[in-house]
Amino acid sequence: MNLTRFKGLALFILAISQLVLALDYTIIFVAMPSLGNDLGFSANHLQWVVSAYSLAFGGFLLIGGRLSDLMGRRRMFMIAIGLFGLGSLLGGLAESQLMLIVARALQGLGGALLSPATLSLIMSNFEEGPERNRAMGIWAAMGGVGMSLGLLLGGVLTSYIGWEATFLVNVPIALLVVILAPFVLKESKVSVTTKHYDAAGTISVTAGLLLVVYYLIQAPVEGWGSVTTLPAALIGVLMLLAFVLIEKRTKEPLISFRMFRNRNLTGAALIAFLFSASFGSLYYFMTLYTQGVLGFSAIQSGFSFLPLTLSAFVGAKLINGMLSKVGVAGTIATGMGLGVIGFLMLTGLSETGSAWGIIPGTVVIGIGQALVFTTMFIAGSAGIEPKEQGVASALISTGQQIGGAIGLAVIMAIISASLGTGATLEHMLPADLNHAIHTAFFIAAATTLLGIVVAFLALKQAKPSADNQVKVAH
Repeated sequence: MNLTRFKGLALFILAISQLVLALDYTIIFVAMPSLGNDLGFSANHLQWVVSAYSLAFGGFLLIGGRLSDLMGRRRMFMIAIGLFGLGSLLGGLAESQLMLIVARALQGLGGALLSPATLSLIMSNFEEGPERNRAMGIWAAMGGVGMSLGLLLGGVLTSYIGWEATFLVNVPIALLVVILAPFVLKESKVSVTTKHYDAAGTISVTAGLLLVVYYLIQAPVEGWGSVTTLPAALIGVLMLLAFVLIEKRTKEPLISFRMFRNRNLTGAALIAFLFSASFGSLYYFMTLYTQGVLGFSAIQSGFSFLPLTLSAFVGAKLINGMLSKVGVAGTIATGMGLGVIGFLMLTGLSETGSAWGIIPGTVVIGIGQALVFTTMFIAGSAGIEPKEQGVASALISTGQQIGGAIGLAVIMAIISASLGTGATLEHMLPADLNHAIHTAFFIAAATTLLGIVVAFLALKQAKPSADNQVKVAH
């Protein structure tokens, strides 16, 4: 079947899949107080509504990338969006804490398989040059926009329909994508005589990542040296060391360490780590500020993020011009620099403030977020062989997931140390909570400042030629 005439529709379903993934990361934040009350979650257990998703997403990304390369990107894309849709359906129908946490884990697994397959399909369905770059720009921009849009949509759905709608909204989208995919997407996979899945490497790296991410999620709650969490970290690290040894000896490794010689890929993964550790923490702490300090309802909190959403769209429009003038490293550094400015502006928020006070800082951050998120994927795809696109995408996304877990864990650990024994964010007075949120924003600003340094040191400085500029739709 000639799929050339369906390229617009192909780009639509790939972009909408990325939008849903990014949106789902933040849409849950505004809904959490409501679902926590309805299902009787304690403060400690409620974090697993977010953590179950992050754990599965971060733990299964690398095997998701490898399966995508070997089984076929379109096939894995359809399986992944199906799993994501099923998890969303179960989440919307959940009547118990366990069912909801399982549903979130299933969504995370679907996301881990979906993310590398989607980027690989862009590589195989669009010709190298302006066509592919335009597609890639739109795809990546949907990620930056989706994270801020999720907070707005979460507030609207939770207030007018109920928290269940934040899950169920994904179901018809997933169904539509599964139906359209076979007709508009061209299949792509690595041609090999034997499909070797590197079972030992797969088990060791997946188990290692799951244990390490689990430790990072639980340590701020249980304690960094707790007997219930520290063994998980130690075993996880040992599993990852075993993975390195296995990969050096196996005939067809899950990850070829030769890939790390690609300066842009390594730099992009590190940028993704710092991006998620800083920009990714914004949504959690801004939700705390609007609902915990200012006392906003879910719908008010959601609408307070509208300027952030709109500024992310503006940032996406600026990428092409930025790339042509300052290159990949300069664009990412500019985005990180805007993050520094925006987070420092937010440290001026008051416990007696209003929604208007949020706008300047979040607008600056929204523009910077779009510049960094989009460009880090563009940087990481440069010079990667077609047969390794899935794994390369998974490496960047793994950096993003691990960065988010570590970033939030470190911020919470620093805040907890300053609070004293027994104090929690949930039970603080508005003035004290506001001070803790300021601390979080100072740490985020320092992290984005580090991102500027990494961008110039780790990424190649060459500016793209006219043919290699990324075209973001206007």
